[in-house]
Amino acid sequence: MNLDPIAHAQLERQTRRQFFKTSGQLSLGSIALASMLGRDAEAAPTSPLGPLTPRKPHFEPKVKRVIYLHMSGAPPHLDLFDYKPELVKRDGQNCPDEYLKGRRFAFTSGVPKLLGTRRTFTQHGKGGVWMSDAVPNFHSIADEMCVIRSMKTDEFNHAPAELLLFTGHGRQGRPSMGAWSTYGLGTENENLPGFVVLISSGVQPSGGQSNWGSGFLPSVFQGVQCRSKGDPVLYVSNPPGMDREMRRRSLDALKDLNELQAKDLGNPETLTRIQQYELAFRMQASVPEVMDISKESKPTLEAYGATPGGSSFANNCLLARRLVEQGVRFVQLFDWGWDFHGTGPGEDIRDGLTKKCATMDKPVAALVRDLKQRGLLDSTLIVWSGEFGRTPFREGRTAGGTVLGRDHYPDCFCTALIGGGVKGGTNYGETDDLGFAIARDKVHVHDLQATILHLLGFNHERLTFRFQGRDYRLTDVHGHVVKGVLA
Repeated sequence: MNLDPIAHAQLERQTRRQFFKTSGQLSLGSIALASMLGRDAEAAPTSPLGPLTPRKPHFEPKVKRVIYLHMSGAPPHLDLFDYKPELVKRDGQNCPDEYLKGRRFAFTSGVPKLLGTRRTFTQHGKGGVWMSDAVPNFHSIADEMCVIRSMKTDEFNHAPAELLLFTGHGRQGRPSMGAWSTYGLGTENENLPGFVVLISSGVQPSGGQSNWGSGFLPSVFQGVQCRSKGDPVLYVSNPPGMDREMRRRSLDALKDLNELQAKDLGNPETLTRIQQYELAFRMQASVPEVMDISKESKPTLEAYGATPGGSSFANNCLLARRLVEQGVRFVQLFDWGWDFHGTGPGEDIRDGLTKKCATMDKPVAALVRDLKQRGLLDSTLIVWSGEFGRTPFREGRTAGGTVLGRDHYPDCFCTALIGGGVKGGTNYGETDDLGFAIARDKVHVHDLQATILHLLGFNHERLTFRFQGRDYRLTDVHGHVVKGVLA
């Protein structure tokens, strides 16, 4: 069996004497602290100042930070940003054979009926960005938006599509986009993690924690999931009978033991563990402060639709602004509820979509305006996206009902880029008249990944990590920077 050099060295050091010597160093305190940031790191960068030390990218970046807004479930792009008048004209007709031959869909078989949008579309901003009436607050930020209407993915089920989008691979085990970014840049605030995740609508995304995991990168780079209600981070509060001073003494004792082990065994994992525990202790004081939106002004809370003490996408958008303001590099928001199959009233592209968008487009527009007013938008990239698109025809299971829904569709969907480094007020790419195929300027998810890394100052082909004998990267062996969206 072939082992990578780190694993081989660990096995060489692990004699029976060393095993018994080190096994007694475990404690409930170390386990509790480790749980705050996930599993222990697998390796450590060579920097003597720690793995989260700020580092320069390959070239001068266009932006310093990213806020990724993921509409988990895949919003119906044909009812939001990709207007198809020809599809409206042919509503209810049988889908042409050429679009079905050799294809399979998640929940549709036979010959489905074409489904034109029931939304009203208008153009907005200086560039005439197409938007529907489902997102009225987006209309006011049209000049800040670059809507890519020619996105494509390789997966048509939720979990693999999210994993491909965020880790570059449709299966678990690869580092996420946020982990790669923090690995390359470090963090600007030593009291906060470089990568934070916020979840709304009460449901974890289909891809699970792998969407923000570190894969084979040191685990200090994985996303730290925070909550907008209750303790911001699980186990951040002191347990009964332990105050902060006692916790500090316990941590100092752990540090002494770990330093003895590091001196004895020379394992870089041990040094990374010390740094993780120290960050966890600092977070105990800093995270509750930054996550407290009650300190925001009443007009700000009203602009977002946020409620102190609550849990919502609006609260998370406001928290995203507070986090990037404090130096967090990558903030990832997941909002479940965008799977518009039409299996119930909440999944109808008419009233159901109106109600779901009402929870989203107001806080997103407020976030854009807030960042701009604070002088942060030019150095922040906001990404709005789902994991794939929806079909131009009715979903097969619900075709005979009164609720209108669409099936999964990987070949076409929309993503919006907002903020620093991109051409605001523009539509990029185009699909055919019925929305079945990309007609111009295709953008694969690997291209989107390459473009995000480019805006952060990285050549995506050079941001690599050696694992199991080869150099891995976020974009695998694919991806091109989409220069047409760059300012």
